Amino acid sequence: MAEKPVRVRVAPSPTGDPHVGTAYQALFNYAFAKGRGGSFVLRIEDTDRLRSTPESERAILESLRWIGLPWDEGPDIGGPFGPYRQSERLPIYREHADRLLAAGQAYRCFCTKERLDGVRKREGAGGGYDRHCRGLDPAESARRAASGEPHVVRMKVPLEGECVFSDLLRGEIRKDWASVDDQVILKSDGFPTYHLAVVVDDHLMEISHIIRGEEWINSVPKHLQLYACFGWEPPVFCHLPLLRNNDPAKTKLSKRRNPTSIQYYRRAGILPEALRNFLGLMGWLMPDGQEKFTLDAMCAKLELERISLGGPVFDPAKLRWLNGRYIREDYSPEALAGALERWALNPENLARIIPLVQPRLETLGDWGRLTAPFFADEVACEAADLTLKGKTPEETAEILQMAVWKLEPLRAFTRDAIEAVFQELAAVLGVKARDLNLPFYVALSGSRVWTPLYDSMAILGSDMTRVRLRRAIETLGGISEKRLKKLEREFAERFAGEGRG
Repeated sequence: MAEKPVRVRVAPSPTGDPHVGTAYQALFNYAFAKGRGGSFVLRIEDTDRLRSTPESERAILESLRWIGLPWDEGPDIGGPFGPYRQSERLPIYREHADRLLAAGQAYRCFCTKERLDGVRKREGAGGGYDRHCRGLDPAESARRAASGEPHVVRMKVPLEGECVFSDLLRGEIRKDWASVDDQVILKSDGFPTYHLAVVVDDHLMEISHIIRGEEWINSVPKHLQLYACFGWEPPVFCHLPLLRNNDPAKTKLSKRRNPTSIQYYRRAGILPEALRNFLGLMGWLMPDGQEKFTLDAMCAKLELERISLGGPVFDPAKLRWLNGRYIREDYSPEALAGALERWALNPENLARIIPLVQPRLETLGDWGRLTAPFFADEVACEAADLTLKGKTPEETAEILQMAVWKLEPLRAFTRDAIEAVFQELAAVLGVKARDLNLPFYVALSGSRVWTPLYDSMAILGSDMTRVRLRRAIETLGGISEKRLKKLEREFAERFAGEGRG
């Protein structure tokens, strides 16, 4: 029997800035497919109605294009298995949920939020749904649904035995069915959960290999159960190790410790080929051990089985080193001039920066001084300049940290949203807005005088802003882990239990 053609996909959710983890997974999917004459599919998983935005989708597509990973099928170019946005495939998921209900492989759950909260409280951390509705008479269930009673649809998982499956990197994996929840597969609003949608889409789009992050390993039994219920052959699974912070604990890569947005690295002057090469080094080396290689070389040489499970460390210093090699070794002066022009002088950048700078120009020579903070990877500042009037350096560091926590959850990093954060900070902390702004000017620009703060922060973007604020905190002496935990509690109390977002 002929081998199935290789078809892989990357399926980001458009709920925020495009993440380097998305590019990492996309790269390995792309290289695996192209090295075998296969297809690379882009699918948008936008069933989170509260958080998904068209702006985020556009940013994802733009970022993947910039890094140089073109897709063969996707929401913008179509393909034979479309549509490629899950929000446009709702009838398909409804049909498959109904098939499971008719076959007795799923059931409607009418439990209220209050009851479910009570179950979680009673069962404690890690406790799952108690299957209260699993034994409902199907006719009674259908009658209640027809009357308009709110409900979700849950899959039935086996109550005993174990699920045994194979992972291309990890070999045989076993999981007791008793530890697997009766997962919701269709929400009360008719939208599918990830688990139903991903299985249905991967099958209908003829995906041959699922190459994704290891955080999804525990979901494989649920997915295999759905494949079995539908009578479908499952794809090959390969769960990549998660990107890690460069810290002693090797914690999962997080925006609280490292910039995670692809757009940040683009803004910081990282070349797309350098970032792509760097992500390729995450847990994998060329057979000859060389660290600098082209995408074509990776496509030709990649063997998923050779990926290390040691936990790839995302080290920004090594990325800068590799980027420098590309600048020095691969770019002529003419090519570098073109890259600089595209990076610094593109119309989009200039259109946002010029209105802030023009009122402050006396000569064209002032341009460099006023705009340097928008293009610099980092800025230098002194603790004395950073310290808030009437506060100690330690107290100022804590205020900057609270600002980081307040800015983190902003879905849209706009001037108005930033201003609202600062107004609340000033009110809660009992500090005049003018005084509060000063250390932020210094932290973000290296100077007490700059372009308007909130507009400038919006141009810098959320990741660049957080990076500079964290560096300013270190300049002020930093915050100990013990004090940081206490400060988190104080923050939650002072800001109405918001926590860190």
